[in-house]
Amino acid sequence: MKILKQIFLIFLRVGISAALLWYLFRQIDKKRLFEIISHADKRLLALAFCVFVITYISAFFRWKMLLDAIKIYLPIKRIIAAFSGGIFFNQILPSSIGGDLMRSIDLASHTKRAREVVATVFLDRLSGYIGLVGMALASLACGWSLINDRRILFPVAIITGLLIAILMVLFNASVYKKINDLLRPPGAGRIREAITNLHHEIHVFRDKKAVIIKNISLSLLLQTSSCFSFYIIARSVGININMVYFFIFLPIMGAITMLPISIGGLGLRENTAAYLFPLVGVNKDLAVAMSLLNFFFIVICAIIGGLIYYVLTVHHRRLQSDKLSAPRGCR
Repeated sequence: MKILKQIFLIFLRVGISAALLWYLFRQIDKKRLFEIISHADKRLLALAFCVFVITYISAFFRWKMLLDAIKIYLPIKRIIAAFSGGIFFNQILPSSIGGDLMRSIDLASHTKRAREVVATVFLDRLSGYIGLVGMALASLACGWSLINDRRILFPVAIITGLLIAILMVLFNASVYKKINDLLRPPGAGRIREAITNLHHEIHVFRDKKAVIIKNISLSLLLQTSSCFSFYIIARSVGININMVYFFIFLPIMGAITMLPISIGGLGLRENTAAYLFPLVGVNKDLAVAMSLLNFFFIVICAIIGGLIYYVLTVHHRRLQSDKLSAPRGCR
């Protein structure tokens, strides 16, 4: 029954992604969209992809920094495999954080410190979200005179409020206690237990402030790199607007794609781009083309991540199994 429920939820989210894309493509000129993408500057796209890959590599070292901080030492191949698998599963599991669950499970299976592994994955995602919100707030403050559109304030307020709520639950003892009290009724036991375990494990890092500061600083650099990659893609299709818009809009898009209602954020990302960028004079067809090219980069990196995961995990285990099961005379 549980498996059927999971299958239903996956199909539901695939349907939502398809519906969102169908709704979007009804509003744009599909022929012109194809022409925009096909005539994009290939050299700029190559540069954007290089920046995109560097961002992923930096994200790997951001996570490894947390693992090293609590002395979880595993072979580098094992960590690369888990991280690469996370990139792959992010695109085939619901929301853009489905891969986080998979890399937690994968790495936890190789250590007896499963809860601490989960804590590092959560903190890695949280530091990224802090960098995302920080980037949006700083850019909005610096570039408000360029935008001067109150419609932008609402989504920025939402993602900021969500971050504050998460930080309060995890790091404020009074708020944490109240949440625990609210989760006492029957049916909330698992959620309460998960929050309690996560709260306890995250406090392992309370004496590692230097690591947390470095981690958040790296997250800010990663957000800058991500925005820069998107900006180069925009230039490749002929969009020439102030870069500050990307530093405001991309964090909003990133936060929205985390919602667990689509597959890999597909549909959510494109509709958000089609709403935000026209606010600053970008044609909707161009905005969607830019977002789809960015999604194409995500898919390529996911495929590469899947291949790395397969070679270092699935294929390696199969070879080891074949060696163990083979007769001695055949070895």
